[in-house]
Amino acid sequence: MSCRDPFDTPCHTLTIEGIGEFSLRKLAYSDIPLVHAWVTAPRARFWGMQGQTQEQVGAVYAAQMSAPHCQPYLASCNGQPAFLLETYAPAHDELGTHYAVEAGDRGMHFLVAPPSGPAIHGFTRAVMHAILDFLFADPATRRVVVEPDINNARIHPLNRAAGFRYVKTVPLSYKTAWFAICTRQDFLIHALPSETTA
Repeated sequence: MSCRDPFDTPCHTLTIEGIGEFSLRKLAYSDIPLVHAWVTAPRARFWGMQGQTQEQVGAVYAAQMSAPHCQPYLASCNGQPAFLLETYAPAHDELGTHYAVEAGDRGMHFLVAPPSGPAIHGFTRAVMHAILDFLFADPATRRVVVEPDINNARIHPLNRAAGFRYVKTVPLSYKTAWFAICTRQDFLIHALPSETTA
């Protein structure tokens, strides 16, 4: 995928010291083949789409793109595809039945792209920072909530380092998850050096 197309019309960009420029835009139908490869790879087992066809994955994201309470995004880093982001309103999600939803709550899931070269130290934490910077750029967002699988041992330290406070486990229909919250203040306290450019 080229560096200028389709990442030349971002909805949010952010430069993080030592990593580079992140650029986020809404997911497009033309992204489905790339997303399918990411979400069905063995490393994405917690994403829950193992074994699904491109048509099945496409149907899931087509539904998200047309729904009023969720939105998927695709992000690049220095012009190369970097991560998939799903955002949603917890009040319209199963998670919302397990805690007291507040005005300004926003849920999210993210999946980092498979590495295309040598590992970059701190890259995943930079991804998390770019996501939270994007979500909190909306003044209406007061808290970001997540519900990672309790067995996803790699994500929990990352969440805590970014400012998420773990509250309790919740029995969702498809997994047992940790429920965690990051407030705007928590994000600012744990933020990485960065510069918002758009």
